[in-house]
Amino acid sequence: MSLLIEWEYVVAAPIENDLCTRIRRSEQALMAHHEAVLRTYGLTMTQYTVLLTLSREGGMSGAQLARSCGVTQQSMSSVLTNMETKGLIRRETSPVHAKVQIATLTDEGQALRDRAYQEVVVLERALTDAFTPAEHASLCALLERATTVLIQQTRHASAPSTG
Repeated sequence: MSLLIEWEYVVAAPIENDLCTRIRRSEQALMAHHEAVLRTYGLTMTQYTVLLTLSREGGMSGAQLARSCGVTQQSMSSVLTNMETKGLIRRETSPVHAKVQIATLTDEGQALRDRAYQEVVVLERALTDAFTPAEHASLCALLERATTVLIQQTRHASAPSTG
């Protein structure tokens, strides 16, 4: 298919057929649900992700948490300061690097994560129940493949062009 014909097809196709649009709509619906649930606990999505990550991984630096949550180190620094003020985490100097602070959950942070998770998991269960086990496995595999393509294309788009 020539580039011109392909472009005409893309422009003429209904927007609902666009995979990027569908992925974005799903992401927006997921985020809206999680934000509504988490708001009742005084948490942002990033704060909740920090609570989840620390409960699963143990102590981590701000840089590690930023990568895990998909935010900048500057944003994570603000998030961690706020969470420390609320008593949800504690930060201590790393035994390996004196300039690195390691964040860990407090008992209060773990309790809040547990309460919030009880509501967040309702959506996970509803989504899982909407598919047969085979469909669920297939959807997970397809989403992983889509994520791989998105990451590759982002790297390609941000690579310096030669020419």
